Amino acid sequence: MILQSSIRKVYQGVADRRQMYRLFDRHAQRPNRWENNDSALFAGEWFEIAGAGHDHMLDILPPLWMRGEMFALSEFLTESVTSVFYTLRIDGRTRYFHAYCDLSKARSPVEMRDAIVERESWPVKAMTHEERLEHIWSATHDEYRGYAGDRFPQELRGKRTLLVYGPGRTELKLLNDLTDDEISAKLPVHLRHLPFRLAA
Repeated sequence: MILQSSIRKVYQGVADRRQMYRLFDRHAQRPNRWENNDSALFAGEWFEIAGAGHDHMLDILPPLWMRGEMFALSEFLTESVTSVFYTLRIDGRTRYFHAYCDLSKARSPVEMRDAIVERESWPVKAMTHEERLEHIWSATHDEYRGYAGDRFPQELRGKRTLLVYGPGRTELKLLNDLTDDEISAKLPVHLRHLPFRLAA
């Protein structure tokens, strides 16, 4: 499996509580789950949540720590990765976010906060190509997404796959191999025509 490592937005819009719980483990079907340290797979993922979801998570467990506009959950997802929740004022509005931060890196929560503020301060609504793919992966039901197995060449095994529907065919395809038309078809209507933005 190709491991992630960079800070990345994985869902467009504000996740309600049901979506929030789905996004917490959007890699649930990964091969060899729990056999490896999957910290790199999760660390850096973030998405926006509703204020009620933020408050709900604060009430569930005592936080590991609270610092100004952020708090970390005391229950770790992997050895050093845990959920960090943010209350941020961006362009005059209070907004709420969830992120997975690797606490073995001391500045990880601060770097994540800065990246979220920078991304959400773009003057024009836009999405990068990678954000489109991540949103599609996050929004697709488990029955229609998975990981490349024995039907794929060895070097592709473990990469993310989706079922793609076309005229008279259904095809299992690598997420990164989706065409622009297939990406557009899988995005919700309100996201299809957002301009592209190159990743920083």
